[in-house]
Amino acid sequence: MFIIGLCAFHLKMKPLVSTTMLMVLMQVFQSLPTLYQGSWQRFLREGDNCGKCDLELCSQPENCLAGTVLDRCGCCSECGNREGQICDLDGNNHSYGQCGKNLECILNTEVMEYGEVPEPQCVCGSPESVCGPEGKTYENICQFNEIYSQKKINVSIKHKGPCESAPVISLAPEDTENFMGNDIIFRCEVSAYPIPHLEWKKKGNKIFLPGDDAHISIQVRGGPQKHGMTAWLQIQGIRKSDEGVYICHTRNKYGTTYASARLKVINPDPGNYYDSGEKEEYESGDYEEENKLI
Repeated sequence: MFIIGLCAFHLKMKPLVSTTMLMVLMQVFQSLPTLYQGSWQRFLREGDNCGKCDLELCSQPENCLAGTVLDRCGCCSECGNREGQICDLDGNNHSYGQCGKNLECILNTEVMEYGEVPEPQCVCGSPESVCGPEGKTYENICQFNEIYSQKKINVSIKHKGPCESAPVISLAPEDTENFMGNDIIFRCEVSAYPIPHLEWKKKGNKIFLPGDDAHISIQVRGGPQKHGMTAWLQIQGIRKSDEGVYICHTRNKYGTTYASARLKVINPDPGNYYDSGEKEEYESGDYEEENKLI
């Protein structure tokens, strides 16, 4: 509403003052987030009346990552709003513009924070993942179209649904050190389709954790990626015997991969703490040899 009022005021002023005001408005509005910029540009361009449609006067929109739509007058083409941008919920409102290809304008009040004013946003009409020609999974067709519009390449998806692939560790566990008696947690995130299987193991042991050790626990759940899994390894009240290399191992029918991290247990007595600075490396052959014995 602030934008509408300023634009109406601008139209009634004398030419010199109007030009100065227009320059100020442009500087102010260009500092706004991208999702708001379409509205002020639309008001300054269109004014209040459509007039007669003359296609020769229409400018050709460029770099439209979500495709093109007709303007509010149904005459000229303009860039459609992208996924996540604010949009006009119905045909009676022409503040923010229309959503682009495969997108719908949705008012979602379920994800609002307290005191937040709801704003309709462009949402992809098809939430299904798609597989790109390069073998990469895209969250939906809208994100696929946007990426390839940036590349200015006209291609089609390989197929609907995620690409099938071997697991990829997107977040590997990190080396940690802590004092004896404290708790530690290792975390490992993996993405793949079919959904991979995740396990933890300590280097030098033949069985997967937790085994029958009550102070070690494992938790695995889906996410945070759409086709991913996250696994946590928690050790409560760490002991000196817990020190070593811990391995996040994941597999599906297309392959196997793993990542490791080292736990350093510190004696709370400063006189007994000595850090050599040396770091034991985990070699893939070690793990493969251990598995042959299982």
